Amino acid sequence: MTAVTWWGHSFVTVELPGATVVTDPLMSRRLFHVRRASEPPPAHATRADLVLISHLHHDHLHLPTLRRFDDAVPIVVPRGAVKAVRSLERLETIEVVPGDRLTVAGVDVEVLPARHDGRRDKRPGAAEATSLGFRFGRDGATCWYPGDTGVMDFGAVEPVDLALVPIGGWGPSLGDGHLDPEQAVEAVRAVGARWILPVHHGTYWPVVLRSSGPTHEQWFQRPAPRFRAAAAGAGLGARVVMPPMGVRTPLPRGSMPV
Repeated sequence: MTAVTWWGHSFVTVELPGATVVTDPLMSRRLFHVRRASEPPPAHATRADLVLISHLHHDHLHLPTLRRFDDAVPIVVPRGAVKAVRSLERLETIEVVPGDRLTVAGVDVEVLPARHDGRRDKRPGAAEATSLGFRFGRDGATCWYPGDTGVMDFGAVEPVDLALVPIGGWGPSLGDGHLDPEQAVEAVRAVGARWILPVHHGTYWPVVLRSSGPTHEQWFQRPAPRFRAAAAGAGLGARVVMPPMGVRTPLPRGSMPV
């Protein structure tokens, strides 16, 4: 593992030796009823050799953001995403299902199951596809990104250098199909990781709700410190990296942090 940059929500740039992978890119200031609380990522956030899309929800498969990537960058999406991505025909789009193993742009990708509603929307005829997680790597450097998922058995996932684990959401509820901060720690402990970066938190908030007060504090501000505290309690505190959005963070390879 070389370095990682968290751009907010589940948009992460993972620098492997000789290849750069991006997960679920989202650069919009506003998405329907939610608004980004910080500045959007800069243009260079679209530099990548491979893009991985975990599911079809608009905050994970965001077509305007994907159009900003170079035409030659392949995109891996859940099978069944044809209707959702048909306007991206100029890009190499690869549909996959859990259990698939493939090499794209020099990156080895293992497609994992996730417990999450993967529909684009609920209208008749709308694109439907299962939600995915990914374990990917190159030249011995590995990363696990489960996408959005509820609690499930993660024990079959082999240990990795870096885990990108979702710990929250974008509103005053979480619901089934997501991990809260404490559940996220248990998921990472089941997998095993040298470094842990929490994602899917502290980025978007509904425009109709106040950006202050107990609701905002509980659902927007608290997931990160809750995760850090739970990780410390599980003996994983030294492995957590929580850089500010947009800050490239080198991840040295070598002995496991203690």
